[in-house]
Amino acid sequence: MATRLWRTTKANFIFLQQSVKLIGVQIIYTKLRMGFMKELWKLFITFCRMGAFTFGGGYAMLPMIQKEIVEKNKWATEEEVMDYYAIGQCTPGIIAINTATFIGFKRKGISGSIAATAGMVFPSLVIITVIAMYFRQFQDYAIVKHAFGGIRVAVAALVANTVLKMLKKSVKDSLGLLIFGASFLAVAFLDVSPIIAVVVSATLGIIVKAVRTGEK
Repeated sequence: MATRLWRTTKANFIFLQQSVKLIGVQIIYTKLRMGFMKELWKLFITFCRMGAFTFGGGYAMLPMIQKEIVEKNKWATEEEVMDYYAIGQCTPGIIAINTATFIGFKRKGISGSIAATAGMVFPSLVIITVIAMYFRQFQDYAIVKHAFGGIRVAVAALVANTVLKMLKKSVKDSLGLLIFGASFLAVAFLDVSPIIAVVVSATLGIIVKAVRTGEK
């Protein structure tokens, strides 16, 4: 009788121990899952905010990326953002969305890339749908034309300021200045594809790095 009681007590104790472990694992999993979802939500909201206030195309997103991604959240460095922009320029699709996808993937893999991309697209989808419904009714109003004119000027100023900051950190020697000047002239005045400019610049960078490493 005592032996049976001992076996029952031991079995109950083991069951209780396993139950506590299972509950502990479940709590940890839930906390990790909530943290993961919270991070995805933050990605979505951040890029949603950027998408809602990015006027003038993908390059107008540069100042907001500088503030939100690099300075505020520290999700990427300025050098990484420039790499994302270069790759996004060479791949199909809108450069702003491509960049959001890269940053989201860096943070949380495929789920992060989906969240960041959805956040970037969502405001445009809603705003453009609403504008498309009523645009013909107010497109000829002088106040609307002046408002868009002012927005374009402000966007140009913001982009120029961000480009200057990136230029100071990227062009560090005479070769960098030469590549920058040649790329700018080729794209701006000779109508060379940005893809070609990026590929050629990357090739030159690899060659120069190899030569300098060989000299050492």
